[in-house]
Amino acid sequence: MTPLVSVVVPCRNEVRFIARCLDSIFNNDYPSVEVLVADGLSTDGTRHMLTELADSRLRVIDNPERITPVALNRAIAAARGEIILRFDAHAVMPRTYITQCVDLLLARNADNVGGSIRTLAQTRGPFSGPIAAVLSSRFGVGNSSFRTTAGRTHSSDPSPRPADTVFGGCWRRDLFHRIGGFNEKLARSQDIEFNLRIARAGGTILLDPKITCDYYARSTLASFWSHNFSNGVWAVLPFAFSVIVPVRPRHLIPLAFVLSLAASAIFPFPWSIAVLSAYAALNFAASIQAAIVHRRWSYIGLMPIAFANLHLAYGIGSAWGATQLAPHLFRSEPKSANHASNRLQI
Repeated sequence: MTPLVSVVVPCRNEVRFIARCLDSIFNNDYPSVEVLVADGLSTDGTRHMLTELADSRLRVIDNPERITPVALNRAIAAARGEIILRFDAHAVMPRTYITQCVDLLLARNADNVGGSIRTLAQTRGPFSGPIAAVLSSRFGVGNSSFRTTAGRTHSSDPSPRPADTVFGGCWRRDLFHRIGGFNEKLARSQDIEFNLRIARAGGTILLDPKITCDYYARSTLASFWSHNFSNGVWAVLPFAFSVIVPVRPRHLIPLAFVLSLAASAIFPFPWSIAVLSAYAALNFAASIQAAIVHRRWSYIGLMPIAFANLHLAYGIGSAWGATQLAPHLFRSEPKSANHASNRLQI
């Protein structure tokens, strides 16, 4: 007998994407699946669409707090499956996705398994392709393997390998008994902190390059900037809500870059020339490489702007987050390594 898999999908105002996401889950070849969509009081017609998509395998969970970690904890608490698999409303999985994840989890006795994403644009526009390319580039996202390894099964070693995080995640239910639920204080970065707790507890996280899915990313410079700024804020704020270091070093590099630029304004020569020249050279080299890989020569002019959008917005967001961090650090409220675990009754 195959164990029941509960697929949990945090969702808010996803009327454009939720149908194709759920269709891909329902069309998977795994024989025993239930789907729990945790809806954050959507106002764009998503809830009506969920009603129209009625399926005996689908349940909708209310998420009145409208933040992702609460959505995950509520859905996991309501889930009946022995295995929990998280998926994103902006993503579409191939037919064998769930089977691949479950087989890897059980065969390797891991604590969290998953794969990588092929980043696609939500809409068409001059920067839609460059933004997707930025999110798949090591210069853009560093050593975030689940973003940069999609489909690279031709490498010298395409087998599953240890990773610090994977897309979504696939866990045995008893993991949440052992280390608690997602930290509900973290509106963002809760997955990073959760995976760090797995590692701290001696657990194993495996990424299999053969497990891939499609993810639809923001496609305009304005929406990309806003999202990156918010991510940057939440690369720093988690330090106020966790007793462990809640992010990886790569998440703080944009902050160091922005602080270096600020220092350049105070010490203009030769510091500013060195910083700007080094970044411009790396940016241009990565842009040329992306243009060659994607066979789009227009990327040579557009990619530098998209890279700078990511790095500057993230770094400025982190700087702003740092200014918001001090008041939290001086509050008497204790920090917790697994905040909200008491609320996660499973």
